[in-house]
Amino acid sequence: TVRIVFEDAKKSQIYAQINEKEITFSKNKPAQNTQKTQPSGSAKKVASAEKTSEKTSENKAEKTAKTQNTKNDKKIAKKPEPINQKAMKITADTAAASNKLSKKQKASKIIVLDPGHGGDDVGALSQNKKLREKDIALSVSKKTASLLKERGYKVLLTRSNDRFIKLRSRTSFANDKGAHLFISIHANAAPNKEKAKIMNGIETYFLSPSRSERSMNAANLENKADTDEMNYFTKVSFLNFLNREKIIASNKLAIDIQAGLLKSVRASYKVSDGGVREAPFWVLVGALMPAVLIEIGYISHPDESQKIANSKYQDRLAKGIADGVDEYFAKNL
Repeated sequence: TVRIVFEDAKKSQIYAQINEKEITFSKNKPAQNTQKTQPSGSAKKVASAEKTSEKTSENKAEKTAKTQNTKNDKKIAKKPEPINQKAMKITADTAAASNKLSKKQKASKIIVLDPGHGGDDVGALSQNKKLREKDIALSVSKKTASLLKERGYKVLLTRSNDRFIKLRSRTSFANDKGAHLFISIHANAAPNKEKAKIMNGIETYFLSPSRSERSMNAANLENKADTDEMNYFTKVSFLNFLNREKIIASNKLAIDIQAGLLKSVRASYKVSDGGVREAPFWVLVGALMPAVLIEIGYISHPDESQKIANSKYQDRLAKGIADGVDEYFAKNL
C-alpha cells in the first residue's frame, strides 16, 4: 500500500490515471483527448470511441470501450509484483550505475568528512579506557578520504589532527566549501554497563526528531561535545526541520551508506545492522547539503571495540562508506 499526499494552499482536484506500471497525476483537468491524465476510466473510453467511430457504429464503439475498460480493471486488480523482487532489481541496477560514474562527474563533487570529537573532547571510551572515540573516528575518516580521492572525488576533512572543533563550525566549513555531502563519523556507546554487553552494530543517522530511545541516547551522547551551542541550535534546528527536501535527501544518503557499510564489512566480518535512524544530532544542524552521521560500532562493547580499532576492519568500513557515496550519486546525479 502506498499513501500519496498532495498539499496545496487551496482546495484542488487531482486527476490520476494508471497506465501499466506508470501512474500519472495532474492538478488541472486535462483536455478530453489526453489519455494519460484523464480521471480513472474515462481516458481509454474516449480514446477507444474516437478510434472506432469511423469504422463502426456508435453502439459498437461504446461496447468496445467498455470491454477494454473491463480488461484494464482486471489488470489493475491483479496482485502486484512482490516488493522485494522490485527492490532487488533496483539495487542491481543502481550498483551497476555506480561503476559508470564518469571521472568528470566525480571530480565535480565535494565531500566533507567530519571525524567526531577531538582535542580535549575524547568522545566515548572502551571498557578498559584505552580506546578513544576521537582516535578511531579520525583514523576511519582518513582511510575513507583516501579511498574517495582515489575514486576521483574532491574530499575535505573538518579536522586532520587531534584538535577540537565546535559543532557549528563543522557544518559551516562544509557550507563555505560548497560541499555536496557532509558525513560525520563517530563510534557509539551504550548508556550503562548492563547494555554495554549487548548493544552493538552499525547505525547511520540523518537529522530529524528522534522516534526511539536508542536514537535519543545516541544523540545525547554526541551532543555533549558542545553544550554552549545548544540555545543557538534549538532555534536553528526548528527552521532546519522545515527543509523537507534536504531531510529526504539525507535519508536517501543514509540508506545507501548503511547498505554499503553492511555489504563491505560482512564480506569479512560478522556485524549487526543497527539500521537507518533519525535523531537530532546538533552536528548535522545547519548543513545546506545532504548530511548523515555514522556510528561505525559500539566502543563500549567488549568485542566490537576491538574490531573498530583494527586497521583491516577500518578498511572495510571505509570501502563501505565510499560505495554508499557512489550509490547515492548514481541515483541522484
